Amino acid sequence: MKASPYAFIAPFFIVFGAFSLVPLLYTAWYSLHHVQLSALDQQTWAGLDNYRNLFSSEFFWNALKNTFTIGLLSTVPQLAAALWLAHMLNYRLRGSTVWRVVMLTPYATSAAAATLVFVLLFAPESGMVNWALDLVGLDPVNWRESGWGSQAAVSSIVVWRWTGYNALIYLAAMQAIPTDLYESAALDGAGRWQQFRHVTIPMLRPTILFTVVVSTIGATQLFAEPLLFGGVSGTKGGSEHQYQTLGLYMYDQGWMVGNLGKASAIAWSMFLILLVVAALNLLISRRLKRSSR
Repeated sequence: MKASPYAFIAPFFIVFGAFSLVPLLYTAWYSLHHVQLSALDQQTWAGLDNYRNLFSSEFFWNALKNTFTIGLLSTVPQLAAALWLAHMLNYRLRGSTVWRVVMLTPYATSAAAATLVFVLLFAPESGMVNWALDLVGLDPVNWRESGWGSQAAVSSIVVWRWTGYNALIYLAAMQAIPTDLYESAALDGAGRWQQFRHVTIPMLRPTILFTVVVSTIGATQLFAEPLLFGGVSGTKGGSEHQYQTLGLYMYDQGWMVGNLGKASAIAWSMFLILLVVAALNLLISRRLKRSSR
């Protein structure tokens, strides 16, 4: 009876240790060595040289800037649209279950399939986006080669895939809000917008903070969408590295260049960024709890 609970949870910890913890520690070891993909058995101690070279590289700071920009362009519209959709679905609508399934469909679609469709939409000559721009009298945009255009195109893929998922999270949180609060607000003369502003938003603060953190983590690890969007130059993030994210930069250094030591340093830099995000989440959540008391 005492040993059986440990036996039940042992498979998770075994799998986690084999496929998460051990690679994490091994990557930390690699980041402190000069290691080439073609000669894994020939490792030389480097100390913090990989990190010094990384932080002095303009490509790293460019990838960090692109990651931040694409993350901002994808997270803000995504969460705003998800909050609006959840608010609409929170009221009694015909076929609400169907609409919820429809919103979750982009999330169930693979990143490869979604990105290939958006590549066709943003094609410079035959894409529907440039066709729509031509209808309103605007010049066509070479979305793959343009700096802001390529980042906006990649961000639109992320927005399309994750808006419905976050909307369902917001919807679940909205349905947990006591109806007494809305009834009291209605008796005080508050309309739907005032109820949304003064009742729904304050009650959703922890959920909104959670989705912001999760979306930020996803933006930091963004890889498949820019890789497939770029085609042949996908690992470089375009001809001018205009949409190369940290994930693409790590992949390029590790698998294309073959410098596993530097790629491991990039991976641990991303890990440290996520720790900072988690610390900010903890700090903000504690302040929100204090302010709500």
